[in-house]
Amino acid sequence: MDQIAPAVIAPHRVFTRAEWAKLRADTPLTLTSDDLMRLKSLNDPISLDEVVEIYLPLSRLLALYVAATQNLYAVTRTFLGTSDGLTPFIIGIAGSVAVGKSTTARVLKALLSRWPNTPKVDLIATDGFLKPNARLEREHLMDRKGFPGSYDRPALSAFLADIKAGKRNVPAPVYSHLAYDIMPGETIVIDRPDILIVEGLNVLQTSKPPRDGRQIPFVSDFFDFSIYLDAEEAALRRWYIDRFRRLRDTAFQDPKSYFHRYAMMDEAETERIATGLWERINLVNLRENILPTRPRADLILVKGDDHRIERVALRRI
Repeated sequence: MDQIAPAVIAPHRVFTRAEWAKLRADTPLTLTSDDLMRLKSLNDPISLDEVVEIYLPLSRLLALYVAATQNLYAVTRTFLGTSDGLTPFIIGIAGSVAVGKSTTARVLKALLSRWPNTPKVDLIATDGFLKPNARLEREHLMDRKGFPGSYDRPALSAFLADIKAGKRNVPAPVYSHLAYDIMPGETIVIDRPDILIVEGLNVLQTSKPPRDGRQIPFVSDFFDFSIYLDAEEAALRRWYIDRFRRLRDTAFQDPKSYFHRYAMMDEAETERIATGLWERINLVNLRENILPTRPRADLILVKGDDHRIERVALRRI
């Protein structure tokens, strides 16, 4: 995978880790080591140094973006003569399987929730908008789970439209990684957050307009700011296989797990199965659908082989 460089993506300005860290200014560190242990995902090492040097400057930048965006919304309300409250600020986080999207989303949520004005920050993963397995089976999409066509995109767009409109108690489906499926009848409710973080593989994806001229909003149309987590293919492959091995020894041991059949595999079989899943499904999705959306992000976080963020690319304004 080609890494970010100034000549590759002209709309972005690229910072080294040291250059980016200086932009923290006086943003306070509000997370402890114990907080970080609770927030990080399986097989995703992240340190307080990473929070200080990468996420605190990002938190400061987002504080400025949120304030400016809310001022713009207030100007629009003044023009219209309405007073319908604040419009939620929506942040999208995209990137490959195993790149660390969930950890980034949870760390950002924790930092943003600790701002002095204590904004209400919610987080949702697009997994909840995957089509149920029974439907994926009917549509022959089980081996394409996580590809754009495996999501109920109209439902996700309608959910985000309701959030952006400031509606109260907007429900979203619940996905179980244990069952590897949507949980029938279960929902989570998002009630007018100040900030909503939306994390998913393909949240920056676009599609071809229909020939009949119907309007199709993209998920990213609802974003006020977007982040793409980037890494080399070789690193992503290794992280995926390492995570699969860790899951074999933990979550897959539960008899209720969809992947329980993998729980007793030896190392060689684990390597073979995980490599096959990566190459047949996740690598294809990365190359065809996820990586092409990278230039659309407002901010790109580039990871090295050790998961440590080495460079940051910020879209020029």
